Amino acid sequence: MTMTKWALITGGAKRIGKAIAISLHQSGYNIALHYNSAQRDAQTLAAQLNQQRTGSCRLFQANLASEQEIKTLVEAVNCELTLSVLINNASVFHPDPEIANWQDSQHLLTTNLIAPYLLAQGLAPNLASQSGCIINLVDIHGDRPLKGHGLYSISKAGLNMATRALAQELSPAVRVNGISPGAILWPSGSETDTVTKVINEIPMKRPGTPEDIAYTVDFILNSPYLNGQIIAIDGGRSATGYTGADG
Repeated sequence: MTMTKWALITGGAKRIGKAIAISLHQSGYNIALHYNSAQRDAQTLAAQLNQQRTGSCRLFQANLASEQEIKTLVEAVNCELTLSVLINNASVFHPDPEIANWQDSQHLLTTNLIAPYLLAQGLAPNLASQSGCIINLVDIHGDRPLKGHGLYSISKAGLNMATRALAQELSPAVRVNGISPGAILWPSGSETDTVTKVINEIPMKRPGTPEDIAYTVDFILNSPYLNGQIIAIDGGRSATGYTGADG
């Protein structure tokens, strides 16, 4: 009898995380769906997945800016599930304050960089028992900083390096790769001029979709010799020499 595989997706209730959850569920994975404040969205998605396959989705709530809640999440998952996949998708995105302060900096860097690293380390023995895989959602601005979003860019640059470092540390028992999305979903309040400028910089002349990221997750999971790589899903924008100054 084949044992069902579990995949933990952080920030899995909405946007790209939701698309990944639906895609993996369709591929036969059970979903450990993490959320922070999006309880209603998480419950709705879990109900949808469990209706399709009873007991195939479980919810885990945690604030990934909190050291204690990260520890609690690791303990809960290790206690309750045998894990095959970790998708570090949860992320905070907002402009830098005019004057940087400790609280905002710590919140963003912890959520975007430290939490994925601690989750990877804490769940690695569990994942190793299944020859598992970790996929980190990085960002093209981890390579080219986004003007006015220095802390965000720094956090994603760190996650880029963490992906490669973890691939060295955890292999061969666990593979670690990253996906670097380009223009997929626009932040609320995005200005039309900025959107137009970004689209013009993309050789494909259109944004991507959350499903494009989900397809890449599937590709990585089905590529057993792929390790320590960051795959850009940006319509070719990173190949054009764009400045990253405006988006």
